[in-house]
Amino acid sequence: MTREALLQIVRVSGAVAAALAAAVAPAAADDASPWTGGQRSSVRLIAGAASSPAPEAAKVLRAGLEIRLEPGWKTYWRYPGDSGVPPRFDFSASENLQTVAVLWPAPHGFVDAGGRSIGYAGGVLLPLQVIPRDPARPVVLRLALDYAICGKLCVPSEVRAELTLTGAAGPFEAELAASEARVPKPVAVGEGPGLSIAAITVEPAANRPRVVVEVAGAGSDAELFAEGPTPDWALPVPVPVGAAAPGARRFAFELDGIPPGAPVRGSALRLTAVSGERAIEVTTTVE
Repeated sequence: MTREALLQIVRVSGAVAAALAAAVAPAAADDASPWTGGQRSSVRLIAGAASSPAPEAAKVLRAGLEIRLEPGWKTYWRYPGDSGVPPRFDFSASENLQTVAVLWPAPHGFVDAGGRSIGYAGGVLLPLQVIPRDPARPVVLRLALDYAICGKLCVPSEVRAELTLTGAAGPFEAELAASEARVPKPVAVGEGPGLSIAAITVEPAANRPRVVVEVAGAGSDAELFAEGPTPDWALPVPVPVGAAAPGARRFAFELDGIPPGAPVRGSALRLTAVSGERAIEVTTTVE
């Protein structure tokens, strides 16, 4: 199923699901909201201890959005690849909330009838960084989440969850810290903790330029994902190509799926490399 077709299903089903979800579970007084969802997937919010920023920085409350999936099902990353739709988050009904940032642990690629997609199998815990308007008061975090899960069929889902965040440490610290550690580390070209993007080359072509990326310190399981500067860029998922130096992998993708009229030269590309438990993120400019 194409991403456009699944998006249409989500739009139509969202209105129906919203009516069914009118009775929202109350905020948990503890460290997690109740699991909510259907038979194949369920969602909850969990709370973590507040971080300790510099004295002049805003207070940051740590939380997480946990999506649990039945075996054989997957859900999608912020950029889903050739098919699928990314999760959509609505925190607008929250209380005492200034901003919330969703962090993305390293994803994996999948190949199916719809093409190459990017996401998570079995489930995922997305860390949240929450900044309250008034640091002296708790945040009541209310989430309306639209997401899609896929097995042999793709199913759109809409759920709501609510949790009060105080910044106190709780029983989910280890899980939340582990998920935060799997978020790709921003680095420059040639830098990284063992894993690095050593070189990026744009090869001119009659039709579409091709980007070739060399990933150093990469195992046989290495993967590369590419995103454009805005969500309407639909770049292909990079595929392994040719030979590389020992301990390295080469990937390539065409500069295809670019919005009409959008300039290529000077645009920023975000490249995410994953190998085992290591993951990095590099932002580069197309020259």
